[in-house]
Amino acid sequence: EEEEEEKHQLQQQQQVHQQQPNSEQQPGAEASAWVDYTEYSGGTYSAEWFWAKVVHMTRSSPQVAAAAASWMEHCDFLTMVLTGATPATARRSRCAAGHKGLWHAQWHGYPPPQFWAPLSPHAAQLAATLPATTYTTDQPAGTLCARWAERLGLHADVVVCVGSIDAHSGAVAAHIQDGVMVKILGTSCCDILCAKTLEKPVTGICGQVDGSVLPDLVGLEAGQSAFGDLLQWFVEQVLAWPVKALLAQSKSVPDPAQAAALLEEYHGSVFQLLSAAAEESLRCDAARQTTASDSSEGAAARLQLVALDWINGRRTPHANQYLTGAVAGLTMATDAPRLFRALVEGLCLGARSTIEDLEAQGVLVHRILAVGGVALKAPFVMQTLAHVLNKDIAVTAAGQPGCLGAAICAATAAQLFPTLPAAQAAMAAPVQAVYHPDPARATAYTQLFTHYRRLGAFVERETPGKQ
Repeated sequence: EEEEEEKHQLQQQQQVHQQQPNSEQQPGAEASAWVDYTEYSGGTYSAEWFWAKVVHMTRSSPQVAAAAASWMEHCDFLTMVLTGATPATARRSRCAAGHKGLWHAQWHGYPPPQFWAPLSPHAAQLAATLPATTYTTDQPAGTLCARWAERLGLHADVVVCVGSIDAHSGAVAAHIQDGVMVKILGTSCCDILCAKTLEKPVTGICGQVDGSVLPDLVGLEAGQSAFGDLLQWFVEQVLAWPVKALLAQSKSVPDPAQAAALLEEYHGSVFQLLSAAAEESLRCDAARQTTASDSSEGAAARLQLVALDWINGRRTPHANQYLTGAVAGLTMATDAPRLFRALVEGLCLGARSTIEDLEAQGVLVHRILAVGGVALKAPFVMQTLAHVLNKDIAVTAAGQPGCLGAAICAATAAQLFPTLPAAQAAMAAPVQAVYHPDPARATAYTQLFTHYRRLGAFVERETPGKQ
């Protein structure tokens, strides 16, 4: 809550900054008057990002702030340590600075000190020290310093590439290109998209940054604050609670080892059981509606159970961490598989909401690739996603996409390949499976999407806090 409050104070400061020329706030600030520093961050700023964390730390732990030589994203810290650089000489990541730190070439770096001064004197001091230049991930950050070359058993001439955010690196591993969206599906969802040009800044996303993914393209980031986490919550916090409570006091299973074995069996099979039962519930519901005069109307009727995926807030479109999840349409016939199915559908409808918002602003998605644990291990989720989006979903075979993407970038920085796309062509993960939409189910989910948006609008109206 404290971080959210600090984020909103930052946004309020941004509003003041837009409403009044800086020359009226701070002497000598005319050059940055009337600048919207969130223009390339989707028009908002998250409590998860760089400056919100800096301000939070200066208020919650001033002794730490006073002792800090500088503030760095983790990917920049790692490359600094490995190359023996300092905060002043380290090559900072364009990806991290642009998506999380409000860096942009239009205002020659980060927002200036006079913007931060009313919010945090420490942030203003930090802004004065940050470099105006950032680097793309195909560039070398340096070579291994002697200390780390010895510790790792490598030569000191080994090239270390500039760092990157994990999801963006995973998109490189999936062979992202112009017009391709890569969905990194794990506990949350990160959507990474590349475009050659954009006519205007895109609102409601987590940033658009020149060269943040591929050097010659604009990288856009969107996503969902919870994805696998939502299903894990249902399986662990809802379904597993009575199982754990019963085993803890059961006289029928007094042996702790046997109880642990039963829990392990539950964890190993519950997701597959729910997925199979959810798929069967779809077939049963479809069979029941065959007597309807219009099959699409009948399909829509069976899909009235709808869930919002905002259990961890909403990342995109238009970030709002105050929002919460919701379920509508519960009846006495709603069992665990149907509720599980509704949660899966809610996640997929949330993904559709992001894509439709992007395409409404002229950012077209020509192809969708997916990586991550959910993409590889949850076929029911992926097939539902294809139905809801009414698009093919190609799953790549990268088990560790962040690591593979980092290796591709490092190979380019070490000049093993002339360009990052050339390195991708040689090293990117191949497609492992493709999920195709079913036209009838896609039509039914278009109807359900209307209910999803209505439920979302209601929850947003009734949620206190940021609107």
